[in-house]
Amino acid sequence: MKHILLALALTGLVGTVMAADAPALPVTKAPADAAVYIISPSDGASVGQEFTVRFGLKGMGVAPAGVAKEHTGHHHLLIDVKELPGAGQPIPKDDDHLHFGGGQTETTLKLKPGTHTLQLELGDQNHIPFDPPLVSKKITIHVK
Repeated sequence: MKHILLALALTGLVGTVMAADAPALPVTKAPADAAVYIISPSDGASVGQEFTVRFGLKGMGVAPAGVAKEHTGHHHLLIDVKELPGAGQPIPKDDDHLHFGGGQTETTLKLKPGTHTLQLELGDQNHIPFDPPLVSKKITIHVK
């Protein structure tokens, strides 16, 4: 009986360790020359509480989420985000991580007055960051 319990305990432990090491989803490789950037507003700009953000992409194309087409992805706008989402993990969807899974290349934002940061991250068809991650320079804006 002791041997059976020990075997069951070890099997459960090994299964747990293996599951923790397994990546959540496969990661898509990014072309070496690909880059994502914010066209406007510019870094340091003062904007009204409602303003337009235009997204730029070089070396790849834009496709809606769920569309598996080589060298394409879709934009995610990170607002006041301090740490990028982890490799192999979907980009969160919340007030600070806006998804543009329809293939949009601009949006109108409404933010509270104050200083904010904006950064783009390109996700693959499953909202997973590319490898290496395609992120724009983080810009700072001042909302009046």
